Amino acid sequence: MKEWIITEIDGKVASVSRDYRHLPAIAQAIAALPPEKVGGILTRRISTQELEDLAKTLSWEDLRLFGTKFQLKVWETVYNLEPRLYSYSELAKMVGNPQGVRAVAHAVAANPVAYIIPCHLIIPKESMDKAREIRTIAEKTLFQGRDLYLLDTLDVGEYAYGPEVKRELIKRHLAK
Repeated sequence: MKEWIITEIDGKVASVSRDYRHLPAIAQAIAALPPEKVGGILTRRISTQELEDLAKTLSWEDLRLFGTKFQLKVWETVYNLEPRLYSYSELAKMVGNPQGVRAVAHAVAANPVAYIIPCHLIIPKESMDKAREIRTIAEKTLFQGRDLYLLDTLDVGEYAYGPEVKRELIKRHLAK
């Protein structure tokens, strides 16, 4: 996989991306703060393996995120999820807004710290239903459902860096 670009503000992770798409929003948020609230900004490139290693060491407090209260609630909920696949509908219920699936999907899509907040683990409900169906069948086979996430036929939904990257991150995340 290609490298990732990580942006830190005062040593806290503010964004992880394959490009600089989050920088304008971060700059705008920083510009609204008093100058003494920001000491330094650092941007660097890291590998996917380095990103995985970093994600293991970070706590929620190690992130410097700029978003609405709702976005922050969604992101923190996703950050704290057990490593498995979830549907947007499940996530909407978890954040106390079962009717707000689209709002949750938009918040997930706006996640500024890829992989660290594992938004790649959120997939469409229809795909979750299909996954359950496949798993039921697979449990009777040699694989016994363990390698479900390897199925490239499953629609994993939209992802800022494309479905191939989302599939790869799901595989890496769930292989742990």
